[in-house]
Amino acid sequence: MNDNVTRTAGGGLDVRIAQELVEQARSEGLSLTGADGLLTAVTRRVIEAALEAEMTEHLGYAKGDRAAAAETAGDNHRNGTSRKRVHTDIGQVTVDVPRDRAGQFEPRIVPKHARRVAGFDEAVVSLYAKGLTTGEIRAHLAEIYGADISRETISKITDAVAGELAEWQSRPLDRVYAVVMIDCIWVKIRDGQVASRPVYVAVGIGLDGARDVLGLWVGDGGEGAKHWMAVLAELRNRGVEDVCIVCCDGLKGLPESIAEIWPQADVQLCVVHLVRASLKYAGKQHWGPISKQLRQVYTAPTVDAAEARFAEFAAEWGDRYPMIVKTWRGSWEHFTTFLQFPPEIRRVVYTTNMIESLNARFRQAVRRRGHFPTDQAALKVLYLVIRDRRKNRPNVVGHTPGWKRALQQFALIYGDRITDHTEK
Repeated sequence: MNDNVTRTAGGGLDVRIAQELVEQARSEGLSLTGADGLLTAVTRRVIEAALEAEMTEHLGYAKGDRAAAAETAGDNHRNGTSRKRVHTDIGQVTVDVPRDRAGQFEPRIVPKHARRVAGFDEAVVSLYAKGLTTGEIRAHLAEIYGADISRETISKITDAVAGELAEWQSRPLDRVYAVVMIDCIWVKIRDGQVASRPVYVAVGIGLDGARDVLGLWVGDGGEGAKHWMAVLAELRNRGVEDVCIVCCDGLKGLPESIAEIWPQADVQLCVVHLVRASLKYAGKQHWGPISKQLRQVYTAPTVDAAEARFAEFAAEWGDRYPMIVKTWRGSWEHFTTFLQFPPEIRRVVYTTNMIESLNARFRQAVRRRGHFPTDQAALKVLYLVIRDRRKNRPNVVGHTPGWKRALQQFALIYGDRITDHTEK
């Protein structure tokens, strides 16, 4: 027997079927896609077969089984078909939908009044998540699938995400997080006129090491303690009772608000952002040596050692780049929190750039759009970027490497704040 027929593991049978379709298309002079394409015909047959199976389940007897029909169907039976054009992942397909005389049949694969089969909406949402506008999505569907979808239809599909976003933004959270990291991305929003607005993202590392996106908030440019109190109070109201370390970028009013909401939390300035802020003031030819010397500061074994190394740095670079020295001295209080921890926790806190991979996808989607008409439109796209990352756990953006070793150190330092909430 042909090996391609017997070897189903690894897609062997799928490969054989695909090869047969291609050969059939070639021999009959058919295209694979398009209104008269072979894949369109196959898709139509599959959908119609599924609809017939649904009708069989509904009536209780198979098509053509008159004896069973007489016994089970009573006055209800098949009553021909109605033709319907639907949008699928490969384009528009015209199918014959079976009917019953009583008008009680409710197909699931192509519901009444629906013009799209399962999977098509997800394709549209996926394109929207990549930053394409409704016009670009419409043009893409027309070019690739031959589907003529109106902007209004695309908007309705993507607007359905709004309810999902609201539910996600209000979902319950864990009681305790080892680390919460707060970062910011800037997007252009058209509110009368186009202006850049900050969108803040909070990522929490739970006691299982999973890194979850806790929420997204659009700022209004006037952030301070009042703004951050509202954001952090929202997290607390959703269940976050305690955080061991909050890592942030020195956002105005945030450290004070953290002290109000989670009094026991340690506030740590993001080391990555601190180094980045330093390089902003330096010539590119000096980035290498400056980064190397600053690394000696934030990898110092103790606060005293870090102070000594920074004094050497200031002596060498202070005259040329006084703003770098001023930036570090102004941040020293919250930076040195980092130096109090053992290496296992330092690695967790330092890798705040774990948000950077998420931010990179955020920026890609934002760059494609240029600007958004409303705050909600921006949040929808950013949320979809998060959701498409891990469909099995939409808000999870990864797992913390070496977490078991780090958790032991968290338990030693924070005691029952950790041990009372870890699973036995």
